[in-house]
Amino acid sequence: MSNSTGLLFATDMEADPFISGFALSVFQEKPFKVYNSGEIYLIVSGIGKAYAAMAAAFLIREYSVNRIFNIGAAGAAKSGIKLGDMFHINKVIEYDRPRLFKKGLRIVKPDVLEGYKTTSLATQDIPVIAVEHRKEMSQYADLVDMEGAAVVQACRLFGARSYLFKYVTDTPEYHETDIINNINLFGKNIFNLLENKIKDNP
Repeated sequence: MSNSTGLLFATDMEADPFISGFALSVFQEKPFKVYNSGEIYLIVSGIGKAYAAMAAAFLIREYSVNRIFNIGAAGAAKSGIKLGDMFHINKVIEYDRPRLFKKGLRIVKPDVLEGYKTTSLATQDIPVIAVEHRKEMSQYADLVDMEGAAVVQACRLFGARSYLFKYVTDTPEYHETDIINNINLFGKNIFNLLENKIKDNP
């Protein structure tokens, strides 16, 4: 496996600050859109766990990346978390795929870098919008998304490191906020946070 880095985003709008910030060019159109410059490969997976797992496996197998950063928007399950807050994920609960034989929730652990504010994430294929749904999820994690757990598991299977970074685009207090506008508003901030760390691949 090389020292290449993979960046995995669910949507184009989440990827845009990194495409422009690293001056990446389209390298491949199908089965996933892949951008490249030097040792950085960026892939836009599409929304949901199946797409995220396939995209992560594709990056590792096709381009021999030795680590993947899954970066993007997340909702806050608990009160007190602010719009635009950025977190490094240290635990992921795959809420909608419980352990069938051993029972209980399926928990996966991504790799963790020092120096970032960490928190927990719950991943499921259904958007968490309603206040009641957020309250239910808040028993298990601080943030919710639709890709994180799948990326971690694909990386574990194929021997790559996985790092998850999420920024908050909606909260229990602001659950009717314009998520698309907030992605455009906060995406540049997380690029600034991670730019040097992504360039440095020991």
